[in-house]
Amino acid sequence: MAGNVKLMQGNEACVEGALAAGMRFFAGYPITPSTEIAESAAVRLPQEGGKFIQMEDELSSMAAVIGASVAGAKAMTATSGPGFSLKQENIGYAALAEVPCVIVDVQRAGPSTGLPTSPSQGDYMQARWGTHGDHPVIAISPSSVREVYDLVIRCFNLSEKYRTPVIFLMDEIIGHMREGVELPDPDSIEIINRKIPDFTGAYKTCYHVAEGEYVPQMAPFGQGERYNITGLIHDESGFPTNSNELADKLCHRLMEKIEHNVDDIVQVEEYDLEDADVAVVCFGGTARSVRSALEEAKEQGIRAGMFRPITVWPFPEKQLKEVAKKVSKILVVEHNYGQMLLEVQRVVGDACPVSFLGKINGTVITPSEILEKLKED
Repeated sequence: MAGNVKLMQGNEACVEGALAAGMRFFAGYPITPSTEIAESAAVRLPQEGGKFIQMEDELSSMAAVIGASVAGAKAMTATSGPGFSLKQENIGYAALAEVPCVIVDVQRAGPSTGLPTSPSQGDYMQARWGTHGDHPVIAISPSSVREVYDLVIRCFNLSEKYRTPVIFLMDEIIGHMREGVELPDPDSIEIINRKIPDFTGAYKTCYHVAEGEYVPQMAPFGQGERYNITGLIHDESGFPTNSNELADKLCHRLMEKIEHNVDDIVQVEEYDLEDADVAVVCFGGTARSVRSALEEAKEQGIRAGMFRPITVWPFPEKQLKEVAKKVSKILVVEHNYGQMLLEVQRVVGDACPVSFLGKINGTVITPSEILEKLKED
């Protein structure tokens, strides 16, 4: 390693990456195993001219983040499973009102209070379906401390570009892991900011988009324009409407701004799949055990590779379908009872058999357990 090398915890890297992306507001409430994010943000944000506030609960934390973003700040909150559930109503508000923000969920074993310091990936489906109604979703999951830094920047970029909340789906393994990382030169980092209209005065069509486009341009509150934001279905002026035609147009546009840009949003890692007979599908911290298992499998003559969705929502359907055509079987490994498994089965269909290895007792899936499953199948 060379350059700016640091020993960093995943939760610490999350804050440093967010600051590099331009995050200047954080509102949250302490909850294991994400608490170090709040603690680090409380120290670092004032040093960078930003604001940190500990709210009274998770609902108000999400509301504060929305308010800060509407005023023009890049804003973030962090939580774990129970708190993530409490944020869901306001995540839906941000999706409908098209308010950019980043929600970090450092997953832990559940349900309820569960095993608050133990690893889990049990919020995968909650990330997609947790809030109510049909709504756009982008969720990204890292598998190393350096990826935490890089990918939280990407979360902010996608949030700003598509004016939507983005979920950073970490897990306890990565959040509490410490690794030596070489941080990039700040000048080399791509930063995307939301588009802002160049006029002032009464803003009658703040949610207007041109034909063939999907993302409105809205100025921050306090910068001249006067417009309305609501959690109700609204017209182009931002005011509520009962028009079924306008409701249909709005709701389809919200979904299509993600669906029509899926190639820009989706990111995957493919490892040793060139001549693989088996594809192991995993995400987040689980990938670390999978990689070790694949090295042992190779030594024993088992041809297996890894398919890792980095963007976990939208699910990388096109890429997985291509993999399914080339392998004889797929093994899904995740720290839950089989959540991504359902997506893999849906996408793969009859192309090849799909098996599963999961764990929900608060311990880590080991490379030896994965290797045994590969031999068994």
